[in-house]
Amino acid sequence: MVATIEMMAAPPTEREGMPSYDRFVPETTLLLGSSNPGKLREMRELLAGMPYRIVAPADLGLRGAPEETGTTFMENAVLKARHYANESGLLAVGDDSGLSVDALGGGPGLYSSRFGGEGASDDGRNRTLLERLRGLPPERRGARFTSAVAAVRDGRVLFQAEEIVEGRIAEEPRGANGFGYDPVFFYPPFGRTFGEVSGPEKDRVSHRGKSFARLREFLRSLRNVPS
Repeated sequence: MVATIEMMAAPPTEREGMPSYDRFVPETTLLLGSSNPGKLREMRELLAGMPYRIVAPADLGLRGAPEETGTTFMENAVLKARHYANESGLLAVGDDSGLSVDALGGGPGLYSSRFGGEGASDDGRNRTLLERLRGLPPERRGARFTSAVAAVRDGRVLFQAEEIVEGRIAEEPRGANGFGYDPVFFYPPFGRTFGEVSGPEKDRVSHRGKSFARLREFLRSLRNVPS
């Protein structure tokens, strides 16, 4: 797991051919490169209290997401961050995450958001996953979440971090907290699924909680803010 941090001068406030967002100051605005409501909510919570104005693509009128053509979570995170940084002229964060299940050969992995077919709901994806694992004992239901995060400004990758959390797939959904695969991801140290624990509990151990903790440290260093 590698994090790279590169300090650089603040970007210009105006660029030729770049859309103007008069309400936002590039040096203090952070664009979260996602249109997933659940992920955006969690990302905002994990960055609460930081000295940045946190915005999403929709806040800037940016439509459409880049095609995820990377072969790793980190490649996709960088791809997203580059896309949104180029579109906005702002410091942008890209996150790519997914669930890898041992019994499925590491799937759905990079295709976690499309598992069960395009347009499938979280509940639908979870039902598909449980059906694929039907009858397997706990020792064959090993799984892990991965979160890769990258920050880009002016075409330069300033930060990268990747974290995982190990667990297994429960036999049925449990809990209404979180989003995505949280209700079926059983975390043995808690004896509960991520859907059964509070956000702060989950954030202390989760893949995104850990990668965003490292992102927070980078963002503090970028603004020279003490930890």
